[in-house]
Amino acid sequence: MIISIGNDHAGPNYKNAIVTFLKEKGYTIINHGTDTFDSVDYPDFGHAVANDVESKKANFGIVICGSGNGIAMTVNKHQDIRAALCWTKEIAELARLHNDANILSIPARFTSIEQAVQMVDVFLSTAFEGGRHANRVNKIACK
Repeated sequence: MIISIGNDHAGPNYKNAIVTFLKEKGYTIINHGTDTFDSVDYPDFGHAVANDVESKKANFGIVICGSGNGIAMTVNKHQDIRAALCWTKEIAELARLHNDANILSIPARFTSIEQAVQMVDVFLSTAFEGGRHANRVNKIACK
C-alpha cells in the first residue's frame, strides 16, 4: 500500500515518527512534507498529497499542520478527497468506517506523536463499512 504524507513546519517530528512506523509495517511512502521548522505554507504540501490520492498514485494520504484545519480545508477542495480531521483513534476509526475518508488530517499542536501514530494505525487498518453509509458518502461530492 502506498501512503502520501505532507506536513508544514508544525509537523516534521510527527511525520518522521509516522513514516518510521509505516515503513516498519511495509508501506511505501511518498513524502511531500518539510523536514524543517522554518515557516512554510501548508497548502503547498496538502495539494501534493491530495493530487496523489485523487490520481490513485497513493491509496491514502496523511496531512499534518498545527491545528489540522488549514491543511484539511486545502485537501478537501479536491473533488475526490474526503479528509477527516482527527484528534483520537476512535474518531479516526469512524472516519474510515462511516465516512470512507481517504486522507487523515492530524493537528500537531493538539495531539501527541504517540496519539498520531495510533490514529494512523487505526485509520489504515479500518475498512469502510458501506451499507447505509455508502449513500451518505455518495452525497458528499458535488459532481
